[in-house]
Amino acid sequence: MNEIELIRGQLATEHQHADAVASACATALQRPESPSPGLAEFRQACVDYLVCVLAWFEERDQRLGDLARTRLAAADPARRALEDALARPGRSRETLERLAAAVAGTLAGGSSSQASWSEFARYFNGAWSARRDAVDALLAPNPRVGDWRAVAAIDADSILEERQLYARVSERLPPGVKLSAPGLAAG
Repeated sequence: MNEIELIRGQLATEHQHADAVASACATALQRPESPSPGLAEFRQACVDYLVCVLAWFEERDQRLGDLARTRLAAADPARRALEDALARPGRSRETLERLAAAVAGTLAGGSSSQASWSEFARYFNGAWSARRDAVDALLAPNPRVGDWRAVAAIDADSILEERQLYARVSERLPPGVKLSAPGLAAG
């Protein structure tokens, strides 16, 4: 396995884990149940995971846009396609705003909580995932290891942090909730 495959594998793992965490969190928190300490700990573990990973994806998108502007001419179709993909709705920042609204809805209680989590899940699984897939598809053919390193900024510490945050979510799963994204096996 070469270095680009390792980086792409970690990016795919983070994307799959984020899908799984977002789905599990939305599933658990859309239920009309009374709040419990265990559910609050689970929610916090999900939020911690998603905030971390979505921030990483936002930073990667910024670095990718910067790289495209320095490497590709303004009229280059590859640059324009990448800029179009990066301009699509579904940025990680927008997704984090919806996550914050869902958490605020939970703290406020009532039916707004269920609606907020439903909206977050819909946005995450729709706009964020579609945008992420489009950006990934445009980056995939790049053969430069240095570009992949610069954009992804993945190192042993970030891999360990991601695994620890994901394990924390897994350890706090409420009964009846699974950690798997739609169409993906849990990882």
